[in-house]
Amino acid sequence: MNKFLKEFKDRGYFYQCTSENELSNLLDSKSINAYIGFDSTAPSLHVGSLLQIMCLRLLQKHGHRPIVLLGGGTTRIGDPSGKEETRKILSEKEIENNIKNIKKVFDSFLKTTNPKLKPIYVNNYDWLGKLNYINFLREIGKHFTINKMLSFESVKLRLDREQSLSYMEFNYMILQAYDFLELNKKKNCLLQIGGSDQWGNIVNGVDLIKRHSSNQVFGLTTPLITLSSGLKMGKTEKGAIWLDSKFLPAYEYWQFWRNTNDEDVIRFLKMFTDLDTDLIDNKKDENINDLKILLANETTSMLHGSKAALSAEKTARETFEKGNIGKNLPSVNLSKRTLKNGINILDFIVSTKLLISKSEVRRAINNKGIKINNSVVDDDKLNVDLSFFVNNICKISFGKKKHLVVKLI
Repeated sequence: MNKFLKEFKDRGYFYQCTSENELSNLLDSKSINAYIGFDSTAPSLHVGSLLQIMCLRLLQKHGHRPIVLLGGGTTRIGDPSGKEETRKILSEKEIENNIKNIKKVFDSFLKTTNPKLKPIYVNNYDWLGKLNYINFLREIGKHFTINKMLSFESVKLRLDREQSLSYMEFNYMILQAYDFLELNKKKNCLLQIGGSDQWGNIVNGVDLIKRHSSNQVFGLTTPLITLSSGLKMGKTEKGAIWLDSKFLPAYEYWQFWRNTNDEDVIRFLKMFTDLDTDLIDNKKDENINDLKILLANETTSMLHGSKAALSAEKTARETFEKGNIGKNLPSVNLSKRTLKNGINILDFIVSTKLLISKSEVRRAINNKGIKINNSVVDDDKLNVDLSFFVNNICKISFGKKKHLVVKLI
């Protein structure tokens, strides 16, 4: 088996392939260009996109060139795959700003000194924005049948649940197939990689290229990543785990990986780090907390740099082991005037957004789960005033894993 495909499987990336043996032979014979598409629906990608980014990184490692398609065109439509309702329509300015911000994330993961392996960035609005509708229907639409389009899971699930699927969204799979055709013609792209929910869209592209130009191209998909708890990767009670420090500080990113469930640690070391898979297998019997720190350090170094990872580890040790106020903990600012006469602990905690409701705070206090400056709060009528602050700073904690520094301004 080709070395890229072998490691792709060893790391748990493999789900389906259109023609595995032929693809293996192709990858053995030459370096190719391969692409993954990312729609620009938010100003940052989150951890749910990280597996796809790691696939692009693996392509580089094995001498193949990644193409990053930033979906300026398809974002204007909205991909129905895996969605229960129509996406919010963004303005053109929002989409363009999102593309600029998202591109910075790839610069962290895909930097290389080899010019032949530098990522190629494309925006599909460059060709989708120029389409003539009549010509598009005549040249491209004729290769698609409604019968086949209705058979794909992304469409069937919405229809089976009697959830509306707009004609605009229904066209998405044709546009994605057309993207593959354009990249095959302009960039000699021979492989598209995507999540398992993209299988139908990818197969459409493979078929379209074969019908339109008789070229053979390939599709490869990755599995849907869920936590051992069954939750979707990258989602927490606080929201998405962003890959941009403007939206999620490096410490919180480190802490997300440090808090990985025991059952997921070895799997995630393989999926989300560059560590050799044999080395990871040999670590299975090591202390699980040491492995979690290894995972947190490796993933954070990759995105934010080794200095940020070591700083996060140091802050965590100060916070958890020594009970100090870690310098790099997430922080919020609060006006001194707010605390001049003191405020109730419930209002104080909610104002910091450590928890979102008074009832949550009250339950946490009853369960001995709230601390101020490492001391347990046992009274939900406690009045918090300036005396709780040392040098205008205090630390509040919920349980063992959520900590926040409150700074007076």
